[in-house]
Amino acid sequence: MSVLTRNEAQTRAQFLDVHRYTIDLDLTTGEDTFDSRTVIQFTALAAGDTFVELKPATLRSISLDGHPLDPADLTENRYPLTALTAGPHELRIDAAMRYSRTGEGMHRFTDPTDGETYLYTQLFMEDVQRVFAAFDQPDLKSVFALTVTAPEDWTVLGNGIAEPTGNGRWAIAPTPLISTYLVAVAAGPWHSVTTEHAGLPFGIHCRRSLAPHLDADADEILDITRACFDRYHEKFDEPYPFDSYDQAFVPEFNAGAMENPGLVTFRDEFIYRSAVTDTERQTRAMVIAHEMAHMWFGDLVTLAWWDDIWLNESFAEYMGYQTLTEATRFTDTWVDFGVARKGWGYDADQRPSTHPVAPDPAAVPDTASAMLNFDGISYAKGASALRQLVTWLGEKDFLTGINTHFARHKFANATLADFIDNLASATDRNVHAWAEQWLRTTGVDTLTPHIDESDGAWSITVDQHGHRPHRIAVGAYDHAIDTQPGPDRLILRDRFELDVPHNNTAKNHTGRRPALVVPNDHDLTYAKVRLDPESWNTALHTLSGIPDALTRAVIWNSARDMVRDGELHPTTYLRTARTHLPHETDLALVQGVLTFADTQITRRYTTPDNRPAAHATLTDLCRDLIRRTEDGTNPGLRLTAVRHLIDAATQPDTIHDWLTSGSVPGGPELDPELRWRILTRLAVLGATDEATIATELEHDPSATGQEGAARCRAALPTPEAKAAAWHSLFNDDTLSNYLFSATAQGFWQPEQADLVHTYVARYYPEATALAARRGPAIAEAAGRYAFPHYAIDTDNLHHGEQALNDPTLIPALHRKLTDQIDDLRRALAVRNAH
Repeated sequence: MSVLTRNEAQTRAQFLDVHRYTIDLDLTTGEDTFDSRTVIQFTALAAGDTFVELKPATLRSISLDGHPLDPADLTENRYPLTALTAGPHELRIDAAMRYSRTGEGMHRFTDPTDGETYLYTQLFMEDVQRVFAAFDQPDLKSVFALTVTAPEDWTVLGNGIAEPTGNGRWAIAPTPLISTYLVAVAAGPWHSVTTEHAGLPFGIHCRRSLAPHLDADADEILDITRACFDRYHEKFDEPYPFDSYDQAFVPEFNAGAMENPGLVTFRDEFIYRSAVTDTERQTRAMVIAHEMAHMWFGDLVTLAWWDDIWLNESFAEYMGYQTLTEATRFTDTWVDFGVARKGWGYDADQRPSTHPVAPDPAAVPDTASAMLNFDGISYAKGASALRQLVTWLGEKDFLTGINTHFARHKFANATLADFIDNLASATDRNVHAWAEQWLRTTGVDTLTPHIDESDGAWSITVDQHGHRPHRIAVGAYDHAIDTQPGPDRLILRDRFELDVPHNNTAKNHTGRRPALVVPNDHDLTYAKVRLDPESWNTALHTLSGIPDALTRAVIWNSARDMVRDGELHPTTYLRTARTHLPHETDLALVQGVLTFADTQITRRYTTPDNRPAAHATLTDLCRDLIRRTEDGTNPGLRLTAVRHLIDAATQPDTIHDWLTSGSVPGGPELDPELRWRILTRLAVLGATDEATIATELEHDPSATGQEGAARCRAALPTPEAKAAAWHSLFNDDTLSNYLFSATAQGFWQPEQADLVHTYVARYYPEATALAARRGPAIAEAAGRYAFPHYAIDTDNLHHGEQALNDPTLIPALHRKLTDQIDDLRRALAVRNAH
């Protein structure tokens, strides 16, 4: 299919003014296709040629101003409109369109629990063409009026209020001016909880089989929604710009959520079937806040071209965390951002595929290249940059500039230049220079402090490897006089701000040097941090005794970066975790540290010879955490420890006993998530079989049960199981996006390296062919989950580097392989450094 280039989009935007789409969808025509009839009213601003996009199964008819056109003129996804006269026109298209099983376009899902079918759209970037014909680019905003025919027992949701008109027909209120990629429809026998707030209808929706779980959390979800809605109205001058606010939790959704105006779609894993930690509830709340921020930044004001996608995502990421902190019970959200999200940005920014937060337009020449920028840079680094901007600018001036931006560009499009100009109008500071240094450059700065002490005073200077200006907080900590058990506690002596780079004149501070000096205390900037030797020694012994969780997150991130850079032995990281996590009070930190220890330290950075000792340290740590929670006072911590103990188990006996008894001694009882987790680990260890997996699936035939069974079957350590899984992944193109990912997650296991060794070389050509057949969503899954992560050797590196030269690699897979191969190269370097 042809991809839209930036030059083509600019030319078409200057040529057309699109007024209205009238779209009629019939979802009752069968399991494979649906009918799509579209009327587009537009004006050609001059005489000339253009094109409209669509990807039909069958194009039945097309007419322009009442004159039939030849459907055979459709070339790939473009229909040419030639010899247009200046003035108004009406284009009519009648087509049959294919349902999707990959989460792109109109996705169709049948719930294995009860046989009910659900449909929803995901039209991002260029997938609107899979649902209706469109001039598909973000700066040709229009009004969209949809009618939908569905089975009579279904509910239809859309961007506006949807009303049934009889015989399965629904009319959705016309939208204000929005971009094509933001149109949304969701149809099925939804279970709904509705209310009103601020004079608007609010609703939350999910599959019927998840109804009890949604009902259990409905008050929490709606409370978060109302609190964020009210807080945004305190921050923003422009009122919420749409007529309703629905949130639909939909199956097999590729992203976390999508900011469709008035109908936000979320992956329905956010409707919890099993026990979760409070940090996971916080994550759901953050996504709710993030998507709501998009109603203003992204929907009301939309990017003109995809080089400015960061304007959408960075703003929503920053606002999501900040607003959640201000408006809800989740007051420590920046700790989770620091330990879970920020590393995503740091990692992406050190790979060959790095790019500026705001890339040069020439670097995003078409929609295929634009898709590659939905990464840790556009989200985590961009949000970090905005947080640093607010620190430097002040929140009052920042919000003044934002509100000017909304007022000037509402229901229209804006660029980076517009955004910076509007911020600059609110302050005397040189925002344009800040933007050039922060948004137009790549890489991570490293800040290294040097502490001098003399004559009863101490001072700090900060060496900077990099180029950006930073305003940081510096925390000075002393040992506390304490008789409490566990690591020594520290107390804050002083916290002060420092600009980096500075004028090389160190300010003296009275008294002896502190035991611990932390640059970037409270994590206000985006930079890797190193501690001076004495502070690092203090941190290793007192990390859990530092009073502020955000400070502890900065130090844990520093340790993580040092491991990845070959400066800290992975075993030292594990020993530090073993010492301090039993005393850690912030659950997000425990989860973040354990995840890095499990997925990177023990599985990738530790050599096979040293892996048993690493696993032993990790399992001992998890047992410590389980013992700490025997009194039932911290169920989230206990659940986290149980999960990681299962994943790190090297012998099956204990976890098999848990599965047989249905509970962990002292709790928790095994819910479906824990049962499938244990069964997957038993499969890896060769301690279960197909019959046991089938029996478990009979007890849990849900969609997540189907995924759990696929993961277990792929993890079985037999040649037959691996061959069957491989065939499902790379030869049988019927797996949905979620079943593909689950199968891939089970296939590669570090304990089974010899068994799957021959598949490593096969992966690259077969993944390349798969991506070409099935498209970007499956290509992303093949690169993320089906990559041979645990083959940390030069043979895999060689195969990967050669594969990157294959001209048939589609961009989505090429980008994913570039990142995976660089991570492989880093893992080899970490092993070789020690």
